[in-house]
Amino acid sequence: MAILAECPVCHKKQSAKRKACFCGVNLDAEKKSKKVKYHIVYRLPEGKQVWRALASFEDCNPCSISDAREVEAKFNVCKKENKLDVFDVRPEATMTFKELTEWYLELPKVKSLKSYGRLVIALNRFNERLGYKLVKDIKPVDIENYQAGRKAQDKADATVDMEISAAKSVIRRAFDNDMVSGKVFRTFKNVRKVLKIGSNVRDRVLTVTEADTLIAKAHSYLRPVLIAAYETGMRRHEVFGLCWDAVSMKEKLISLSETKNGRPRVVPMTERLFATLKAIPRDFRDKHVFLLRGRPIVDIRGAIEAACEEAGIQYGRSRDGFTLHSLRHTTNTDLRKAGVQESVINAIVGHVDNSMFGRYNTIDLEDLRQAMTRLEAYRESVRQTVRQTAQAS
Repeated sequence: MAILAECPVCHKKQSAKRKACFCGVNLDAEKKSKKVKYHIVYRLPEGKQVWRALASFEDCNPCSISDAREVEAKFNVCKKENKLDVFDVRPEATMTFKELTEWYLELPKVKSLKSYGRLVIALNRFNERLGYKLVKDIKPVDIENYQAGRKAQDKADATVDMEISAAKSVIRRAFDNDMVSGKVFRTFKNVRKVLKIGSNVRDRVLTVTEADTLIAKAHSYLRPVLIAAYETGMRRHEVFGLCWDAVSMKEKLISLSETKNGRPRVVPMTERLFATLKAIPRDFRDKHVFLLRGRPIVDIRGAIEAACEEAGIQYGRSRDGFTLHSLRHTTNTDLRKAGVQESVINAIVGHVDNSMFGRYNTIDLEDLRQAMTRLEAYRESVRQTVRQTAQAS
């Protein structure tokens, strides 16, 4: 820690022991006239250097060297007792985690996230238990107790980890904006996940027969959604957010601009998807392709669960359970079985190909069309085999 004197003329800050400033001003004379202001410089435990004017400390005369020395003495005592947070003026010392959450959720970049709704729910759950605590007072044991408490409520490991991850996002953003210390940042960063690596991997892939049965058993409004996901491997938000201006019936192409990795891509239609989209009446009141009662479809979990029950397929996020995302895995797998090159598969489903071959391998529209033709041929050959087997038996 150091005490610095500020020259009243050039405002340069220098050692309080100096008798004359670099600009030539007689500092001793200015000190006697109470014109020299003092500043305190110290380092926080994480190594960050902090500069504070003496005037920022309560009941201190900014031009009093004796007050500066009292602050210095107090600092040394707090340092020995590991209570330097007394000197910390960052929000963590006075702000609860709930208040910090409110700041975070109002950030424009955060509000624009597609996962904003889930983020709000996760943080609300976290704040139910720890939102009342000052940020600086949250200890690792508090977070561990939170994890244990949520587990005692029979919450899935992935759910608990998602809630902790949301809280970590708040702290990370606050740390980047100098609102919390490195100590608080490490408290959250070092918390271990409840879910063991690989234990929630879902590799449920439908056979051609299962997919056809599921689509056949689905409600009429759900059927086109399932066909679109099954025939293209598009992500959930890509299917639900699909608009007619992204669909070219003439070229039989779907152009996606808002993708997860930020890279636009083009997906050729299979004949089945083309026939499905062609049969959908356009509602000029809304630009979305998939509508229910004139509004975009946003939640189909109940309808999918009912269709799965009819088709004899286990539904849910268990290892062997089926969700809408399973159709993406299914398309990926079927493209591979159809003999489509991996780099072309990545281009269709929107995976980033970080291999050297993938970066330098140019894929054109004809490659994509041939891939979808192969996919159709593979699935039709499977159906033909199933029919022949059924006839033979």
